[in-house]
Amino acid sequence: MTTVRPKKFVCTMCRNNVKYIDYKDAGMLSQFITFYRSIQSRFHTGICLKHQKQLSNAIKKARIMGLLPFVRYEK
Repeated sequence: MTTVRPKKFVCTMCRNNVKYIDYKDAGMLSQFITFYRSIQSRFHTGICLKHQKQLSNAIKKARIMGLLPFVRYEK
C-alpha cells in the first residue's frame, strides 16, 4: 500500500522573504481581516506562527492609529 503524504506547509510570507510587517500598509493588512473586521487565523491565511504574531500586532497598531476600523460600521 502506498501512503499519501500531505503537501509540506510553506508560509507565503517566508516564501516572499518578508522580514517585517509594517503597520502603515493598510492595504496589505486588510487582506487578513474578515468581513466583520476580525483577524483571520493562520490556517485561513496560510502563514507561519512567527508572521501571524507580527501580523496581529501590526493590525492592532493600525487600529489604534486609526488606519483600520475596529468593527464594521453600518447605518
